Amino acid sequence: MCTETFLRLPEEKRSRFLDAAWEEFTTTSLQDASINQIVQRARIPRGSFYQYFADKEDLFGYLQDMIMRHLVREYCGVMQQADGDIFRTQMLCFDRVASRGRTSDILFERCIRILRHNPGLLPRVAMEGKLMKTLLENVWGLIDRSMLRSQEDAFVCHTFGLTLVALAVAAAACLEAPEDIANHRQALEIQLNIIKQGSLADACRTER
Repeated sequence: MCTETFLRLPEEKRSRFLDAAWEEFTTTSLQDASINQIVQRARIPRGSFYQYFADKEDLFGYLQDMIMRHLVREYCGVMQQADGDIFRTQMLCFDRVASRGRTSDILFERCIRILRHNPGLLPRVAMEGKLMKTLLENVWGLIDRSMLRSQEDAFVCHTFGLTLVALAVAAAACLEAPEDIANHRQALEIQLNIIKQGSLADACRTER
């Protein structure tokens, strides 16, 4: 992550550098991103970059953390709007992604652009322990457990995790093929209903 040198930069210089970084990573993929482009936009020597970050992946991770903290706060707001219903929460989040970032939320718009340029990033991040842990820490007290078959922590945690991965896959598909949003939304709704109701018929449940 960033160095102490970066944190000690004057606000104007740090903001100029971050604006240059956002411009680069929201217009091209991580693989094709150029440190030269960033330092030119930021009007700093290339050597200064390495006093702030180890490499472009390190800088990208720093920006990801900024987005994640912001999205966690926004996600909590959506869950409150859904009265703790984790299934409705995921549908509301999908609808926001489907709006393709046409909001006044600058960080959300930047997130959408980064995801469009890096296919597969969203499902991968969703399945990583860090995002799941951070989300759970923040929404744990907001989840309405009364609608679930079991209120045990492990059951709630796994159910939430399954719905989150379903959302991530659907949102990624939406960004890659925005012309097919309705089908992606329907697929997510079906998957969430399977998680909600279980896939076994009542007769099979009693037999097993």
